[in-house]
Amino acid sequence: MALHKVHSVWAPASRAPVSNRAPLTTRWGVGRSLFQAQEPHPYDALYLFADPQYAVSMALPLGANSCQTAGFALATIGWILTITSMGLVEWRVWHIGNTSLSYSRVVCVGMWKVCIYHHVPNTNRSALCYHYAYNDTYIPLDIRICQNLLLVASILGLMGRVSIIFALKNLCVGSGQRNVTFGPLVVSGILDIAAGICILIPVIWNYLSVMNEEGIAFPPFLSIPFKPNTQELGSAILVAGLSAIMMLSSGLIFLFYRCPIARRVHPQTSEI
Repeated sequence: MALHKVHSVWAPASRAPVSNRAPLTTRWGVGRSLFQAQEPHPYDALYLFADPQYAVSMALPLGANSCQTAGFALATIGWILTITSMGLVEWRVWHIGNTSLSYSRVVCVGMWKVCIYHHVPNTNRSALCYHYAYNDTYIPLDIRICQNLLLVASILGLMGRVSIIFALKNLCVGSGQRNVTFGPLVVSGILDIAAGICILIPVIWNYLSVMNEEGIAFPPFLSIPFKPNTQELGSAILVAGLSAIMMLSSGLIFLFYRCPIARRVHPQTSEI
């Protein structure tokens, strides 16, 4: 019986010669083998051992490389966390002790509002929130700058998501033009890094403000002192810090990770 050798793997001659079959086409970071469209055959499993590149391509998700998919997931989660941190009020947490006029309070200073939680005995904790107005003069400069930076970060993150979706679409359709695919990847990486920096600045700035125990001159009707007894970092800083790390990581993945758009692998055959 004639045997055909395919990369040191022996298959019976009853199987169609490899030279007569469609060439194995493996797209690194683009898609799976064209053998997916064919009806599965028991001998096709031999190619998983005969050709490591074919095995890797079968393991990758359809239409995307694993690193690019991970970068897209990181950037998307980071962008969602950025928007979430903008809505949180616990950027700075002030603890104000009892006075002759009021009970102890916890004041949460956010980017767009401040909330006062009163600790009244034998009652549930009540909250009073005041949203900043554009013409409020008591708002510190650092909060105003951080507001703009977070808005810019959310816009850059949205633009980055549009760019990476366009790039992944080109990968799915197997675009042969390198610039058409890697151009949006680079753009998305730059946008994600810029967004991460815009988020990181408010995180560091608020951290320093809390460590230096800086005060805020709130209006008298809020009955908030210029400085609290103690202040600490809130959960919003942790959320924003995590989003900044994710955005920066995804940007680095898109900028520095490269893979060829298409690579053809033709198994060599020999008859004995």
